[in-house]
Amino acid sequence: MLIGVQFVASNLYHCIMIVVTGVSGFIASALVSRLNKDRFFDLVLVDDFMGQSDHPNHETSGRNFYGKRFLMCVDRSEFPGWLESNQNQVQFVFHLGARTDTSEQNWEVLKSLNLEYSKRVWKLCSEYQIPLVYASSAATYGGGERGYSDSHSGVDHLHPLNPYGISKNDFDKWVLSQESSPFFWAGLKFFNVYGPNEYHKGRMASVIFHAYHQIKEFGKLKLFKSHRDDVSDGEQKRDFIYVLDVVEACIYLMHHRKNSGIYNLGSGVARSFNELASSVFQAMNIPVNIEYIDTPSDIRSAYQYYTCADMMKLKSIGFNHEFKSLESGVEDYVKNYLEKNYSIY
Repeated sequence: MLIGVQFVASNLYHCIMIVVTGVSGFIASALVSRLNKDRFFDLVLVDDFMGQSDHPNHETSGRNFYGKRFLMCVDRSEFPGWLESNQNQVQFVFHLGARTDTSEQNWEVLKSLNLEYSKRVWKLCSEYQIPLVYASSAATYGGGERGYSDSHSGVDHLHPLNPYGISKNDFDKWVLSQESSPFFWAGLKFFNVYGPNEYHKGRMASVIFHAYHQIKEFGKLKLFKSHRDDVSDGEQKRDFIYVLDVVEACIYLMHHRKNSGIYNLGSGVARSFNELASSVFQAMNIPVNIEYIDTPSDIRSAYQYYTCADMMKLKSIGFNHEFKSLESGVEDYVKNYLEKNYSIY
């Protein structure tokens, strides 16, 4: 079943198509915009279109691909069969669709969407030798006790802190155990991605998104207290990466098509939540005013106090893109998107 077909090519059977899954979401929709910028219009957009009308954030998630140029939409449930029928016209698959709620406790949901469905996509891309980039996650690193190296030898030894991270790590482990694979593939361990098109994510949206709206409404920002003696309030550190930098890596890999493997994708710099907060206040031209609150009990045991991507592996294959600093990324996001209520078009 095809949903919302928008043809921009005169003949489907002469198209060489790029598939992007999870297109109603954050990173995938930004990638579609970036592909359009490079005049890739024969795009096949995949998501749970049939189920979105019942989604509480349907209007804002749908906003993420309106205005984009593409060939057609295919419902997530129909995509494996569609790919099997059209494999000879597909030149690349970006599999970015997943259940991304880190507080999700229903393992059957995560197993179905993040593990079993991804296996189906991998097997089809392997059978028909279609290059594949898929979304992994920095959540696979757990508390970081084994560091943040994306070496394949360390994948079996990681201990994610929540079911979401487990589902992503289980798929990475399964991929590395396979004898057959696409002629090129890459699993990207996204760190803390922020930027336009995350409007629909609710609680799972970035701290920058929530900070902007809190400051706008109340003139102050609430940050989680530290519940560790060796870390001060607000000095928890994460590797924050702007979504526009993330899609540059995806575009690079689409053209590179060699050196298959699992790669970290972060900025390579750990910054504190206090620094992040200061950047948002500065971009909004409002004095810094922070209140520290208890971390919610349902996520406290799985809370990461530090993440930082080791980026040497991706750089070693020639990706030399200069990432935005936290300050410049926040300024662009606040002034050019949040204050104007814009998506990426």
